[in-house]
Amino acid sequence: MTLPWTVHGDGKNVAPGEVVAPGERLSWPRTIGLGAQHVVAMFGATFLVPILTGFPPATTLFFSGIGTILFLVITKNRVPSYLGSSFAFIAPISVAMGAKGIGDPMGAALFGIVVVGVLLALVGLLVQWVGTRWIDVLMPPVVAGAIVALIGFNLAPAAKNNFMLAPLTALITLAAVIIASVAFRGILGRMSILVGVVIGYVAAAIQGEIDFARIEDAAWIGLPTFHLPANPFADAAVWGFLPAFLPVVLVLIAENVGHIKGVAQMTDPSVNRSTGRALFADGLATTIAGFFGGSGTTTYGENIGVMAATRIYSTAAYWVAGIVAVLLGLSPKFGEVINTIPAGVLGGVTTALYGLIGIIGVKIWLDNKVDFSKPVNQFTAATALIIGIADFTFAVGGVSFNGIALGTIAAIVIYHLMNGIAKARGTD
Repeated sequence: MTLPWTVHGDGKNVAPGEVVAPGERLSWPRTIGLGAQHVVAMFGATFLVPILTGFPPATTLFFSGIGTILFLVITKNRVPSYLGSSFAFIAPISVAMGAKGIGDPMGAALFGIVVVGVLLALVGLLVQWVGTRWIDVLMPPVVAGAIVALIGFNLAPAAKNNFMLAPLTALITLAAVIIASVAFRGILGRMSILVGVVIGYVAAAIQGEIDFARIEDAAWIGLPTFHLPANPFADAAVWGFLPAFLPVVLVLIAENVGHIKGVAQMTDPSVNRSTGRALFADGLATTIAGFFGGSGTTTYGENIGVMAATRIYSTAAYWVAGIVAVLLGLSPKFGEVINTIPAGVLGGVTTALYGLIGIIGVKIWLDNKVDFSKPVNQFTAATALIIGIADFTFAVGGVSFNGIALGTIAAIVIYHLMNGIAKARGTD
């Protein structure tokens, strides 16, 4: 690993047209400040995943910091990125956590996370060996966009349920998120979700919707809550949730590859050569998090946005961010503060957030100029979205496939089947 970093220029300023490269840094006080900024940028999204799924927030935050540090080590300090909680896990975790007749719902969810992590790590090793061309063949833009979109839209009922528990608080929160996204410039505009949560939280507190007793009882310093995955050989029902988790692997691949290409475009094309290492690192971080009670991770677009705004791509700032996240995870009191966020606030935030996940899929189509005048693209996207949004289910041999799993399968199979027939018949 390339340590220490070389100081960029005078260590204080970034000249117009220049960038601070991953192997460079500014002065340490400025680098620490940038690291704190990255913590703030990732925080609004990272803590929402455990809150929405019932996982302990401090544990998830702790392992996001551990995962970020591992990522920097494995990528040899060449890829600036923060590993935060992946929204792609929300739907399958929610399915497992809400299941009836299973002894350890959280353990079942963690087993799914661990499997996804192991598979992603294996994909990383494969990419390191043969490159990324096969990913583009398996998941062309119309397929990748459909998978990402259906995961977001599949969560719509969950947003509605929370919204209706406290409509006024939810409406205030949603309005704050929307207004903050256009009212503020720079990093505050990028943190509209966090701003909305803070405003919604204050509104909920004024209405007496928050119980502060658990915050007062929690210790300032202590280990986060750990939880092991369920043993699928001791409880066969655990296998039934696995199909809901497997499509997440495809989403994480798409996210990682897209983010790395973005960073490479803004810094140095050679960053693309670290794609395999980045996928392996994210897979390993997800596996470790899932094994001890944290949510799965992914590279964060929020932090890439901060780098684009500041033109500072120093990995030193991410070391600071990772360490800060670990320290915050070691405060049970901090975790209980997060746990007090009421349903109305979550309902307001997720009404926007889940829709935004869906729109990211649409953006993949737009960015890649997917031609929807072609039947193969029309039916691939249309069928997958309806299956995902309506949450079609199919059970066989005790294993249940939900709308996300079926929609993902449909997108891949329909595209390649129709494309193959069209080429054979000369109708493409």
